[in-house]
Amino acid sequence: MSNRFPLSLLWSRSFLTSRWMLWSLLWVNGLGTIYGYYWYGQQLIYTWHNKPWWMLPFVPDSPTASLFFTVSVGYLLADSYRGDDKSPSLLRNIIEALALVTSFKYGIWAVVMIIAGNYQGAPSSWQDAMLITSHLGMAAEALLFARFFRIRPIAWLIAALWIFTNDLMDYSFGIFPALPKQLHDDLWWIAGFTWSLSVVSLVVFITLDFVKKLTIARSKLGHPSIS
Repeated sequence: MSNRFPLSLLWSRSFLTSRWMLWSLLWVNGLGTIYGYYWYGQQLIYTWHNKPWWMLPFVPDSPTASLFFTVSVGYLLADSYRGDDKSPSLLRNIIEALALVTSFKYGIWAVVMIIAGNYQGAPSSWQDAMLITSHLGMAAEALLFARFFRIRPIAWLIAALWIFTNDLMDYSFGIFPALPKQLHDDLWWIAGFTWSLSVVSLVVFITLDFVKKLTIARSKLGHPSIS
């Protein structure tokens, strides 16, 4: 008899939505969110004193993405205690759509910016390794949990409006996340990359959502599910 650990268990529904896993993710993402807002503290203060106050929500990109995902995990955890919510609210739909798109987008974005900065001569540190690991985790958990969220089309539209507005605020009004000085002369390219990543993130998760719903519809009609 084989004693090998079945790797497929690591992305199974039973493992990912177990209470101990959801509690772990709630704490990890919650603490990461708090640290992220702390990391943006100086930029938030600067924005408060030098920009219109309504720009503040668009300053801390990654922490807000992590906040959306923390709340989404909280919804799943609540479901595990009270039974599955058959009719999730529109607010929950919107938060879950934002959690997926922004976690993936800013997870990838931060990793690329750190690597690009180091490549152009920015000094590397242990914090870079920590940030790369945590942001890759953000992108990975979005991909892993996308199938557990039930999102209506209107929520995708609102998520799209949010991330494109965020991009507009960042690169039209100069509230983008702090970058290594080595990347300041590449800002035009960074803006283009960010907008493109927004499009890719939306396409990825809307496609995954469509495939999931098509699979469910086919199973209800008695057709084999899409593997």
